[in-house]
Amino acid sequence: MIGPSGAVRVMVATKPVDFRKGMEGLATLVCESMGADPFSGAVYVFRAKRADRVKLVFWDGTGLCLFAKRLEDGMSFH
Repeated sequence: MIGPSGAVRVMVATKPVDFRKGMEGLATLVCESMGADPFSGAVYVFRAKRADRVKLVFWDGTGLCLFAKRLEDGMSFH
């Protein structure tokens, strides 16, 4: 499995973000908006304006990882 192992801290952004941003743009938001370190091993969760999409950014020890999820059938992350 690709992803963090063991106990992981999860930080959730409280406001929707521009989903055109990639991992570098989201890592910048982690620093500037959350005041955190994107290379700490924590998972950072971002929601799109449309509540059916999320992106997760995390450092796996070798590089930044970006995971994106889109829900189907009218479901949303609320």
